[in-house]
Amino acid sequence: MRQRRQKNEINVVPYIDVMLVLLVIFMVTSPMMQSGSIDVPSAGPLTAPPVEAAIVEVASDGELSLKHTVKDKAVPLSYIDFQRELKKLIDADRPILVAAHNDLPYQKVIDILEAARDLGAKKISLQTKSSTTGK
Repeated sequence: MRQRRQKNEINVVPYIDVMLVLLVIFMVTSPMMQSGSIDVPSAGPLTAPPVEAAIVEVASDGELSLKHTVKDKAVPLSYIDFQRELKKLIDADRPILVAAHNDLPYQKVIDILEAARDLGAKKISLQTKSSTTGK
């Protein structure tokens, strides 16, 4: 009787299937992992911002995003879209908070405040975190 010869090959198709499934999982979940939190400077005891206030978030790289209310999710905007949305908020006479990242150059914050002033903002302030609670 003739002896059967064994193959020295590995079937890689199941491994490729598993890797593709993992790739899809990571591609779907990775945008959800970005928290987008802004590390604002601290100050003394603070009161909560008004519920109707819009929040302009400026990330450490200068990227702008806007929350129409305190409870909304931040929407990333280009500078032109930011000015358009800011004009709508100012026309509606809504208070505006600027939440600039702690590491952001001060000139960038001034540029945002100047843009708001040029559009006619009267109710605009900087958001900070309380130094007494460490939030």
